[in-house]
Amino acid sequence: MLATSLLWIPFTLLAAAGQTARNAMQRELTTTLGTVGATHVRFLFGFPFALAILAAIVLVTGSALPDPPLVFWPWAVLGAGAQILATALMLATMNDRSFVVTIAYIKTEAIQAAVFGLIFLGDALTPGILAAILIATAGVVAISLKGKAALEGGLRPVLLGLFSGAMFAISAVGYRGAILSLGLPSFVMAATFTVAVGLVMQAAALTLYLAVRDSGVLTAIMRAWRPSLFAGFMGAVASEFWFLAFALTSVANVRTLALVEVLFAQAISLFAFKQATSRRDALGIVLIVAGCALLIWVQEK
Repeated sequence: MLATSLLWIPFTLLAAAGQTARNAMQRELTTTLGTVGATHVRFLFGFPFALAILAAIVLVTGSALPDPPLVFWPWAVLGAGAQILATALMLATMNDRSFVVTIAYIKTEAIQAAVFGLIFLGDALTPGILAAILIATAGVVAISLKGKAALEGGLRPVLLGLFSGAMFAISAVGYRGAILSLGLPSFVMAATFTVAVGLVMQAAALTLYLAVRDSGVLTAIMRAWRPSLFAGFMGAVASEFWFLAFALTSVANVRTLALVEVLFAQAISLFAFKQATSRRDALGIVLIVAGCALLIWVQEK
């Protein structure tokens, strides 16, 4: 049985798998709801499931809900707000010819998370961890940057990608800061409570935004409630596992291992769409696996 200190590894793998499923459903919803509407689905239909998970934990364990200290709220707002901004920046590139390039820069999130985690939370960054981050990130870049796409689009997609990656990294740091600020003996309660608070804030903020700017999107979301339920459920489950991992280890560790999401996408392309894997893809896969393996090995030492 895994020691508690290593539970972040299966938590991260489950979160990455859940996020892959959620992203697939959101892509389907984009055609009917638009990018903003499809994005809002993960929050609007996700927070009831997050609240249900929190209620279940309270009932099963008999634990009381935490009384968050004042410092919890700035961390939680930072996490929720940065995640919305990061998603908006990512969506802004979807019509860009160099979207693939931008995604490669977004995946520098692991490196940026290591820096922000060190600065704001004092998370340890050893030479072994740093090497694992760089190797795995190089694998993602090798898969993403190829052909003419690597030269198209100029500076804009590079800046958008880097800034989006930075916001995703800051969001992770904000949420980990919120979890740690609770000071609870149960990492499960700390993580689950923070998930619920974050999703409620995000759902409220985006609902208000759409009500003011484009209420028709809210109507369309309600009409598409059946497929949206699955996206919301998978989003809440993925978030739960992300936060459980954040409660146990640094954001750098979690976000580096999370790069296996790229491998899941490659597997879907290979088995579902019968798309061949190039030598460059194979090199990228080897680097990602090597980086993740090194990360886990360093943690076990």
